Amino acid sequence: MTIKENVVALLTSKSPAAEATPRTLGRVILGAAMVFAGVGHLTFARQDFQAQVPDFVPLDPDVTVLASGVVEIALGSSLILLKSRRAAIGLVVAVFFVAVFPGNVAQWANHRDAFGLDTDQARATRLIFQPVLIAWALWSTGAWDALRGRR
Repeated sequence: MTIKENVVALLTSKSPAAEATPRTLGRVILGAAMVFAGVGHLTFARQDFQAQVPDFVPLDPDVTVLASGVVEIALGSSLILLKSRRAAIGLVVAVFFVAVFPGNVAQWANHRDAFGLDTDQARATRLIFQPVLIAWALWSTGAWDALRGRR
């Protein structure tokens, strides 16, 4: 299969590989963490999330945080609740994690304290975990296997 065929198949089919118990547990935990973080965007951690909005984003930081919180809640809920298209959802979640990564870089580059990350070392360590989240989204939903043509 070509890459294009794999992506089309990913977006239009279920992924049996995502049904395995460890993957299911991983997917539900990731989804719950995303819902929790999304609620944090809207409520108790709103100012902390504003510290991650890069200066180049043309929207007001609060609007950016609120919008990304709604998206995060929707994606987290989709990971947990939707029985079909898990691989496609996993791909979208991975893309979301890539899209918000510049915020983590901005927090580090601009020396902004938030979430208890009050040193450059702590902020730099946080950067290492974004690829882990991307891999987690792809693995726990079966998206990785679907993209590689193994369903």
